[in-house]
Amino acid sequence: MAEMSHDWRDVLGLHSPTEERNPRTEDLDRLPTDELVSLMMEEDAAVLTAVRAVADQVAALVDLAVAALGAGGRVHYSGAGTSGRLGVLDAVELMPTYRVGAETVVAHLAGGDRAMMQAVEGVEDDPDAGAADLGVVGPADVVVGIAASGRTPYVGGALASAREQGARTALIATNPRATLAAGVDVAVLIDTGPEVITGSTRMKAGTAQKMVLNMFSTAVMVRLGKTYSNLMTEVAPTNQKLRARTVRMLVQATDQDPERCADVLAAAGDARTALVALIAGIDVAQARELIAQYPPDVTRIADPGGVRSAVAAARGGHHE
Repeated sequence: MAEMSHDWRDVLGLHSPTEERNPRTEDLDRLPTDELVSLMMEEDAAVLTAVRAVADQVAALVDLAVAALGAGGRVHYSGAGTSGRLGVLDAVELMPTYRVGAETVVAHLAGGDRAMMQAVEGVEDDPDAGAADLGVVGPADVVVGIAASGRTPYVGGALASAREQGARTALIATNPRATLAAGVDVAVLIDTGPEVITGSTRMKAGTAQKMVLNMFSTAVMVRLGKTYSNLMTEVAPTNQKLRARTVRMLVQATDQDPERCADVLAAAGDARTALVALIAGIDVAQARELIAQYPPDVTRIADPGGVRSAVAAARGGHHE
């Protein structure tokens, strides 16, 4: 019986830390509310340490994606359940924050849009669906599988299809022994250990994946020149809050009054041009010409967005 049990576990892929019982939480259903919350917080505190341990792999994934996007490719996320929903969340939030849409980063969720709002049973077990949802990719693309267990068939199908088509591949998983890590270019394997509730990977595993995705996409956007210092320069001002944020960013970057910043932004039409005009003290037309000379460039060290170079040029210097 012991041998049969071992075979059964292998078939179902349950050899993952997230599927093991957590000895620290075995009595959680006997705890009063305050102690229950404290226990979960203690477990969550370990996630940062686990994520920090894979910092080098996250950096390698960032460089892989920056190179791909610089060559005209796209980043694809592929995932199911919580992992897939986190990929969708990361991708869709790039538009209002950095004005980057599905032409640059696109998420494929097992079960499609319907699965974002409700569980769609069985779809994660279909590798053909993963390949079909991924569609056509090329050598300039990067396909990032997101799977807590590191074995989800849907994700495996997408990664296998990506490799067959010549794309680069990566995996973000919370299982150091993730089977899908074999063959990918970059494997980010976070050891978050057993969950508070056995197998509930929306907990620590989900938190770790969200942290990695946040760092990954944000670092990629910084490297692509979507920021000036720690300020957003590509915010799509689609509502009053985002329009106010853009003006506030100009105030923070230039120390000029809000009315002046709002007027220059209105004349410039975009934050980067307005920044150069305000910092260099030149008119919008001159700023626009200089911004055109110094577009975002990932190879321009210390100034990927080009704002500093344009300002230096306006002041009679030369900055690369």
